[in-house]
Amino acid sequence: MLKHYFPFLDWITAYNRSFLYNDFIAGATLGVLLVPQGMAYAMIAGMPPIYGLYAALVPQVVYAITGTSRQLAVGPVAMDSLLVAAGIGALQLSKIEDYVAAVIFLTLIVGSIQLLLGFLKMGFFVNFLSKPVINGFTSAAAILIALGQLKHILGITVEQSSKLHILVANTMANITGANYYALGLGAGAMLVIFLLNKISKRMPTPLLAVVIGILVVFFFGLEEKNIRIVGEIPRGLPLFQMPDIQLGELGQLLPIALTVAIFGFMESISIAKTIEEKHPEYELDANQELRALGLSNLLGSFFQSFPVSGSFSRTAINDQAGAKTGMALIFSALFIACTLLFLTPLFYYLPNTVLGAIIIMSVVKLVNFHYPIMLYKQRKDEFLLLMITFLMTLFIGLMEGILLGVLFSLFLLVYRISNPHIAILGRIKNTEYFKNINRFDNIEVEADKLILRFDAQLYFGNKDYFKKELYRQIEKKGLGLKYVILNAEAINYIDSSAALAIERIVSDLRTRNIQFFIAGAIGPTRDIFFSSGLINSIGKKNLFARTFEAVTYCSDQKERSKVEEKISLQSKTGYL
Repeated sequence: MLKHYFPFLDWITAYNRSFLYNDFIAGATLGVLLVPQGMAYAMIAGMPPIYGLYAALVPQVVYAITGTSRQLAVGPVAMDSLLVAAGIGALQLSKIEDYVAAVIFLTLIVGSIQLLLGFLKMGFFVNFLSKPVINGFTSAAAILIALGQLKHILGITVEQSSKLHILVANTMANITGANYYALGLGAGAMLVIFLLNKISKRMPTPLLAVVIGILVVFFFGLEEKNIRIVGEIPRGLPLFQMPDIQLGELGQLLPIALTVAIFGFMESISIAKTIEEKHPEYELDANQELRALGLSNLLGSFFQSFPVSGSFSRTAINDQAGAKTGMALIFSALFIACTLLFLTPLFYYLPNTVLGAIIIMSVVKLVNFHYPIMLYKQRKDEFLLLMITFLMTLFIGLMEGILLGVLFSLFLLVYRISNPHIAILGRIKNTEYFKNINRFDNIEVEADKLILRFDAQLYFGNKDYFKKELYRQIEKKGLGLKYVILNAEAINYIDSSAALAIERIVSDLRTRNIQFFIAGAIGPTRDIFFSSGLINSIGKKNLFARTFEAVTYCSDQKERSKVEEKISLQSKTGYL
């Protein structure tokens, strides 16, 4: 039971020296990457850069102990940071101290929500975020993040916005005041990152860009050219401190907290599942991942962290560097701790334009062109869903974009199950197989029989569609129709509304001297026939295990064998 909530107990008992070496190398690599990335993502969230290092400290250790993935790299990420900035920015707080306090309180709420959902075993909730919605939102958010960093690249002051048209207008209104030294340094940093990434994916290019940027500013005196620098960074570890509970802001913070909590978990679990496929030595537990992420954010808020989740790029690097267990995250956190204790003065001359370049080069890879093109060719409805989410996120807002995207995906789901596929079946000559007459050749269709397959559950939302299509096919058959056979192999549920509709259909067909049979009903559906009393309307003799048996019965009306009768009528309540 203890291992269930603290999965590190499972791998720590089998830990060996070879694991230690691999985890140390991976952890050191992660730590090197996290220093510039953490500071850069703090800027996206509207926080002072030091808070990016705080967010890379305690949450990593907590996840290493409680997470089920052994390679997932937890820490600050661009998407969560942008959501935080959009949500807290709406509060219009004037003082940076109030802004920081609100973000830390938000982190406490996010962690509490994730922890609660984990204990309620709501890990399945992530399934409601379809890939088109995720892709549309991620691509739009990446564009907003990149454009939001142009102010650092250009060295100008721009009022932030989570709406594309406003952000572009604000940037263009101030572009005449661009600092060409900042522009040159930022463009140079992006070029360095691009070229070094071409040489090696494992090279800590963000850190190298930071080092080069600091040296250029220091030796060429660019601070005097109005290049904005990070300046003095507080030295030392974050102290334990109770978040400032702001009950008055709770109503405004809950929607953004819920969005960050769910999206952060979705991002983490999708990354963890991708990595898990390469590591059969362990299995992910979605609910424990929710609890681990929630505890990481909850405890992190007591040490001045903003919301964290899994990072795709750092997880890939962690895995490539040979990480075997969560010890890699602990080594990474130790590296961050050493940076906070001894190295913060080195970042005094770090130019904001370099951090902006790091962010832009990180998020441009999140804009996916291949997937939308594939959907456009193969699935027009899902392509439309992706584009709706993408455009709403760009022009309406981040939270509105993802929430409306989920809503539209649910509408699409409801539409599909309300208008499911219906097939008219015929017998393949000289066989007992009954297949869709529009898909197979050499099909026999008898004039006195209508064999119909309904490929979905029957419920209040599609009962009228089922009835309309059934009667349309009956009218097409004409006066010679004597038998209607419903192939129910794909029907796994019938609700009370649909059961009543079937009763009325059976009654109406009897007045027309048309017999109604059901073939191939699975166990749960047969249970509903008996529990709802629908079996009395249909008639026990009119249920068959296979379509072939129903068709044969139409011709000879022979009494079935005991075995055939038992198989066709078997339910939890018996068959007699």
